[in-house]
Parts: sequence; structure tokens; C-alpha cells
Amino acid sequence: MSETQIRFGILGCAEIARKVSRAITLAPNATLYAIGSRSLEKATKFASSNNFPETAKIYGSYDAVLDDPDVDAVYIPLPTSLHIKWAVAAAEKKKHILLEKPVALNVGEFDKILEVCEKNGVQLMDSTMWMHNPRTKKMKEFLSDSDKFGDLKSMNAVFTFAADPDFLENDIRVKPDLDALGALGDAGWYCIRAILWAADFQLPKYVTALPGTVFNKAGVIIACGASLHWEDGKVATFHCSFLANLTMTITACGTKGSLHLHDYVIPFEEKQASFSTATESGFTELVTGWVPLPSQHTVMTDVPQEACMVTEFSRLVKSIKNDGSVAEKMWPTLSRKTQFVLDAVKVSTEKGGEAVSLS
Repeated sequence: MSETQIRFGILGCAEIARKVSRAITLAPNATLYAIGSRSLEKATKFASSNNFPETAKIYGSYDAVLDDPDVDAVYIPLPTSLHIKWAVAAAEKKKHILLEKPVALNVGEFDKILEVCEKNGVQLMDSTMWMHNPRTKKMKEFLSDSDKFGDLKSMNAVFTFAADPDFLENDIRVKPDLDALGALGDAGWYCIRAILWAADFQLPKYVTALPGTVFNKAGVIIACGASLHWEDGKVATFHCSFLANLTMTITACGTKGSLHLHDYVIPFEEKQASFSTATESGFTELVTGWVPLPSQHTVMTDVPQEACMVTEFSRLVKSIKNDGSVAEKMWPTLSRKTQFVLDAVKVSTEKGGEAVSLS
């Protein structure tokens, strides 16, 4: 191939790593180079069942992947409680990092990861895939259009899925020692990121957890929501849950227009994604319908959004590796802001819905 291939190592055999392994294969500038697990047998089985090339290195530890001098970057899909250990270890070995979300248990841990990444010139990006879908850019163009959308006034985001009894009992996302942030960290991360994205990543003045938070018997959040408030009067709400039917909606309301979509985290179809917009909406004369009607927009893509993510990450790594560029700070900055707001929501939840300032 004419394009430089960024050689990926994967730490662990999590279910999400199957999807990202395929994305690495589909990305034109990346290749699956190594897989490491706590057992060689598990790593071998994962590589075989996920179409790793025959030349891929298979290791029985995470350290072995990091010690391989030919690994350019690592994807870390480990439980959130392990992120600080292995992200720091990867950065110290000068491996660029694609990190599963949430990026840490709290912003303090993430700051330690950032410090080591910056010290070693390592690119860091979190694995929020929908941010890289071409649809996201098109939606942002609408939100930024002062004539069609105006100024953002309110935002609502929902991400729920109905987990089965085995998930609710045994999945790492309900275990306090593995992923103590539960539904807030898993599904809530996407809601908070979507809200911040619509608000041009301006942090709210304060957040307030909504009533009705549901905890499991171990004290991990499995359903919750919050409201976010800005100094200029913008407001936003979100709900995330492991207990309700699969729902992934965004509604953004501006002074002149509105935006709606129902599949923002994972599109209904892999290679196309739609959204609707409305501008200067009103009623017909007898208030029997809308005029003008909302318009539907469909954006096509040759590769799925997760491959777009890997392609962009690999482009940044290649620029550092071959051209002497410095790591792009935008992506870790967005990660930190998302984690910062998530932390505040968690504190508000623990305080029974008390408003928590972010200033």
C-alpha cells in the first residue's frame, strides 16, 4: 500500500474490541499488528475469530504489547478502573493511545494520563465514534448557521438500552471495582458529549442531577439524568439508562430552527445517517399542520464511523511519527471537558440533586 500504515496493538479482548478491530482493518492508514491479553490462549482465540492477519503478534500480557518496538499505537478497551495504569504505561513507552470511554474514573485520574502523554509527545483520543461520522459535521454546519438555526437555547439527549438480567448482574459496567460510573459513565458519556458538542464545548455554569436515579445493589448507577445550565440562559437535559428500550435521540432548539435525530450514537444503517431540521416553523392557517415542513438530510459514508475515527487518529499519529508534528490537543481537551461535567453530575447525584458548580 502507498499509504503509511499505523501499527495498532490492542490491550485486552473486550467485546467492543471486536468492533474496533474491524475498524482498524477498514481504515486505509492502519493495520492490526498485535493483540495482548492476560492469557495467550485468549489472545490467540480473539485474533483468530476477528480476522487478524497471520503476521499479527499475539501476546499473553499487556506489557508485551507495550514492549514491542514496532507497535505505533494502542487501543485500550479495558475497564475504566484500569485506564490510568495502562494509559500511563503506554504513554511512557511512547505509544499513541486510542482510549475507550469514559476515559477515567474522574478528571483527576485523566489529568495524570494527560500529563504523561504530553511529556512523551503521545497523541490521545477517546473512542467516541459518532464524533467522526460525516453526519456530525453536517449537523454542526446547521447549528452554526445563524440564519437557519440562530442561537442555541435548549438541548436534550437520551441514550438508553434495556440490558438483560445477565448484563445487570455480571457485566463490568455494573461492577463498582471495574466500572464504578455505571450507566452514567457508559451511556451518560455520550449524552454529555452531545450536549457539549451542540454548545461549542462551552462548559455549563452548574449541573443538577434529576430525581429518580436508580442504583443496583452494589451502589452503581444504572439509570440517571441531569440538567445543565449556562450563564447565558442555555439549558440542557439528558437521561441515560440500562433499563429502557434502545433510544439514542438528540433534540437541539435554537431561536430560529431545530435539529432532531434518533440514532446519534450508532446510526440505524452503517453507511448512511440521517437527521431532520426545521427553520422558522409555524402552523397552517387552521392550525392543522406545520409549515414549512421539516427537511430530512441523509449523509453517505464509504466506511463506518468507527473506521473514520481510526483513520483520523492514524492520520494524527502519522503526522507526529513522520513529520515531527506535535500531538493534537483538541481531542484530549474534549475528553477532559466531558469527564469534568460527568464528574459534576456524579457529585450532584451523590448529594441528592444539589446543584454543583463547574466554575
